[in-house]
Amino acid sequence: MSTKAFILIETAVGKTREVANTLMDLGGMQSVDVVTGPYDVIAVIDATDINTMGSLVTEKLHTISGVVRTVTCVAVGG
Repeated sequence: MSTKAFILIETAVGKTREVANTLMDLGGMQSVDVVTGPYDVIAVIDATDINTMGSLVTEKLHTISGVVRTVTCVAVGG
């Protein structure tokens, strides 16, 4: 069973499109959307398990230039 999460991303000023484009090139992203409001980008991750998801967020997403802060919201059912 896969693990799905919504990643709410705040970017540095002027970096939103660059961050979104970089995220689209990463494996594991189900969708990436530039949004309005307190966050700049929302990405949906569909990983094989919580450990894979954690690695994707901490090792890949957090290292993208322009990412200031993230909030990970793991889906618990549907």
